[in-house]
Amino acid sequence: MGIRKFKPTTAATRYKSVLDFAEITVDRPHKPLTTSLNYNAGRGDGGKISVRRKGGRVKRKYRIIDFKRVKYGVPAVVKTLEYDPYRTSFIALISYKDGEFAYILAPEGMKVGDVIVSGENAEIKVGNSLPLDKIPPGTDVHNIELNRGKGAQMARTAGSFATVSAKDGDYVTLKLPSTEVRKVRKECFATIGIVGNKDHNLVSIGKAGRNRWLGKRPKVRGVVMNPVDHPHGGGEGKTSGGRHPVSPWGQPAKGYKTRRKARPSDKFIVQGRKRNRNRGN
Repeated sequence: MGIRKFKPTTAATRYKSVLDFAEITVDRPHKPLTTSLNYNAGRGDGGKISVRRKGGRVKRKYRIIDFKRVKYGVPAVVKTLEYDPYRTSFIALISYKDGEFAYILAPEGMKVGDVIVSGENAEIKVGNSLPLDKIPPGTDVHNIELNRGKGAQMARTAGSFATVSAKDGDYVTLKLPSTEVRKVRKECFATIGIVGNKDHNLVSIGKAGRNRWLGKRPKVRGVVMNPVDHPHGGGEGKTSGGRHPVSPWGQPAKGYKTRRKARPSDKFIVQGRKRNRNRGN
């Protein structure tokens, strides 16, 4: 997958870039596997805005993705590779031998015509889904379950993966790109390979209107607001806020940890993610 740039004939196209979509084979989804989702533009049940800067957006259909892969031992053929407006990765339409269709996340290297299968006896091949206990150490996996039967919850975005590093009793140790190392039950399923469309983060939006298509509204800085609207507001002339950066409700905005200190899943984290000293995170 490559990046397509434009001649700078306008201000918008000077920095704009898009994916070339060379891998995409069709431009229409499989209709029985689509549905409509309500879009509330950041508003809660009372109709009030609970998440700022959301609104507009183009219409889109949700593709129903099979994150469980429960048709064990039934071969499936990859029919198409498609774009999904709800996620950064591409998706693949597969057809099982019994005639059933399903969407899955398309891993890097998957092509139309490939045959994939899910189950304990599946071979170690890109697109196949197996229990972590059956996957050899050093293998890159994605679409990882954290609770058996719940469906994949980890490593689902474009270019993401985890590496099987060790096996110890009832648990398999995974190393994540964030440098975090965590344990997952050995019976949980994962898919072999790396999620495709890894060039997604290289795309340059280029113009404000393109963000509006995605439902992202403009962001107004707190220092240009009035004191009644933001803690950074007010002052004579231009000021930098006069205090450490905070949200409109006074919560520190840079470097303040908001994660609850004790979570049930903490016991599965063998090594936390390391701080990047260059970025100050």
